[in-house]
Amino acid sequence: MIVERLRRVDRVTVQELVDATEASDMTVRRDLDFLAAQGVLKRVHGGAVSAMPSGVEPPYSLRAQAAVAAKQAIAAAAVEHIHDGETIVLDSGTTALEVAKLLHDRAITVMPLSLHIANELAEAPRIRLLMPGGEARKGELALVGPLTVASLRALRFDLAVLSPCAFSLDAGLTAFDLGDAEVKQAALEVATRTMVLADGAKWDRAALAYVCPADRPDLIITDPTAPEDQRTMLAQRGVLVEVTS
Repeated sequence: MIVERLRRVDRVTVQELVDATEASDMTVRRDLDFLAAQGVLKRVHGGAVSAMPSGVEPPYSLRAQAAVAAKQAIAAAAVEHIHDGETIVLDSGTTALEVAKLLHDRAITVMPLSLHIANELAEAPRIRLLMPGGEARKGELALVGPLTVASLRALRFDLAVLSPCAFSLDAGLTAFDLGDAEVKQAALEVATRTMVLADGAKWDRAALAYVCPADRPDLIITDPTAPEDQRTMLAQRGVLVEVTS
């Protein structure tokens, strides 16, 4: 909540965060100190200011702790659209990792675009794990670069499961990293159908690198916090939008 608020305003105070969360003053100050150590914000007297330019990706460790319940609900809905025997390319985002955790007993072929997800699926007994080449981004462990793109273009998949950094009707799907955007585009090209996982916090936002138009995916799975008017507009464009309960 602190990170999301700092994306909208220049400064937050301890007291307004206490009022908004009903957490104790000590808890809020501890959370601010933790985020300052992650480089997300700078502590100032009585509160904090953002330290993240709009083109800078929040740390993976922070994103992995954000909106966990929403991501888990989205992941549970996503696996209902994955069928045994299918070939899947699975994106590198934190929501995609939640999907991987639910696939252990499925008889499918998966190419993960992240070492985090590869490690999660390495011992899954019924999964055929295909590893792309490429360079692992520091901290993210997402696989990027020409070797990753070449690995994708050498194959064809039934389904691409993408977890974008940001999503909006005007800007489409976007990513903070240029290499990550290129890999996402390659995944789109080689899959018969595409499913996008985007919790409400990612909607109506844009990151640096363009991936594809908002109406390019066949299915978007989100949570009730996603803007209802935008969900309706996407449905009118022919995109199936599924909202978790």
